[in-house]
Amino acid sequence: MANLSSVLAQAAANHGERPVVRLDDLVLSYSQLRDAAGRAAALLSSLGVVPGDRVGVMLPNVPAFPIAFYGALAAGAIVVPMNPLLKNREVAHYLGDSGAKVLFTWHEAAGEAAKGAAGTGTQILEVDEPDMGALLAGLAPVSSQADQASDDDDAVILYTSGTTGLPKGAELTHANLTRNAELAAATMLTIHPGDVTMGCLPLFHVFGLTCGLNATIVGGGTLTLLPRFDAGKALEIIGRDQVTIFEGVPTMYAGMLHHPDPAATDTSSLRTCISGGAAMPLEIMRGFEQTFGCMILEAYGLSETSPVASFNHPDRERKPGSIGTPMEGVEMRVVDGDGASLPAGEVGEIAIRGHNVMKGYWGNPKATAEAIPDGWFRSGDLAKVDSDGYFFIVGRQKDLIIRGGYNVYPREIEEALHEHQAVAEVAVIGIPHADLGEEIGAAVQLKPGAIVTPAELRAFARERVAAYKYPRHIWLVGELPMGATGKILHREVQPPEDLLP
Repeated sequence: MANLSSVLAQAAANHGERPVVRLDDLVLSYSQLRDAAGRAAALLSSLGVVPGDRVGVMLPNVPAFPIAFYGALAAGAIVVPMNPLLKNREVAHYLGDSGAKVLFTWHEAAGEAAKGAAGTGTQILEVDEPDMGALLAGLAPVSSQADQASDDDDAVILYTSGTTGLPKGAELTHANLTRNAELAAATMLTIHPGDVTMGCLPLFHVFGLTCGLNATIVGGGTLTLLPRFDAGKALEIIGRDQVTIFEGVPTMYAGMLHHPDPAATDTSSLRTCISGGAAMPLEIMRGFEQTFGCMILEAYGLSETSPVASFNHPDRERKPGSIGTPMEGVEMRVVDGDGASLPAGEVGEIAIRGHNVMKGYWGNPKATAEAIPDGWFRSGDLAKVDSDGYFFIVGRQKDLIIRGGYNVYPREIEEALHEHQAVAEVAVIGIPHADLGEEIGAAVQLKPGAIVTPAELRAFARERVAAYKYPRHIWLVGELPMGATGKILHREVQPPEDLLP
């Protein structure tokens, strides 16, 4: 039987005094984390939480997060991870939709949390210490009630980013998350006791939760935390803690690559680098690998798939630009609008089936049926597969630009612009056009100190892509809008007003 709470219990039995989580000088051993989680479970039980209740965890990357997370699971509750930067209206939706009985919130977010919780009946537990010491003082650890849960019971309700409409809660079961963490630890990350994983991905996000926290515990390693990503601090921690596994989104790799002095700290301990969350620009991949001497393995997944669906396996051929091949026990196809499989080389939507696919959207059977119409989850991502079974993302369905009847995939244009030595980040979007339907635009963020004009970048792109694809409109920005993980949010990129009809 798969149970997330038992993952920590088993790891504590095997690695009791080994360090499991670190925040600078604050270090918790496996046994200390297990006991703190047991006290958190006692606290929740005293507040009336019973198995099946929902508990929100609105904390940054500090040890309090795994304490609250595993504590809620030990109480038999379903965890609702939440970004501590959420505003009160967003908090109200998460709590109201999930029916959360209790919310752990970081002290800096307590104001918005309290406003959002007003009228929901949710009890607020304010956390003002990284180890939750005062909140748990005097409590005795209780035995986990999570063993009562079955494989198909919900462990986590993870709210999607809500590209359209309000965020929906993906129901991830104990089996979903436990199996995904076990396979990620064994086949993608190859975590062993003594490995140190960089914990800069938010733990409230499924990438950081499964591949960072849960997989590290499965493998008996240590997770060293960074609450807010900063390239210089990340490089410092890699050297200080001898980090062996780095997991991040492309903008994190770009930030370290473009740091003024990337060689200032010793990063030779790096063994495995995993990129996910967004397509990795090939120029960033090449530059990082040359600078840091560590190969990047690109992976793919979604909140609804726990998250890992495919990756470039460390013991097989890596194809740069590919998201690799499916994880063990997972099937992936490229399908047309009717759900029929497309031949190799043709672009269609990725459909996924396997132990990683969510049970459904919490309280939303209509959305569930639309997302999983025939047992295969529709990802919304456009891709093609080659004759070797490697998948290549070309873009999101919602990001597809149709210019004069021609399909244009933003990633292809972004790759071309990334080849310019002045470009740090780029987001290509469609701009409404009276005659063509959409025109192609690109928002470009330059490297520090770089100088180049939009006209020069336009000419650069025109030399590298077909005439109907190159961006007629390019504008420079100080920074691009990013989500909690550092993923560029194309839907929030706005062209200058003079380009709008």
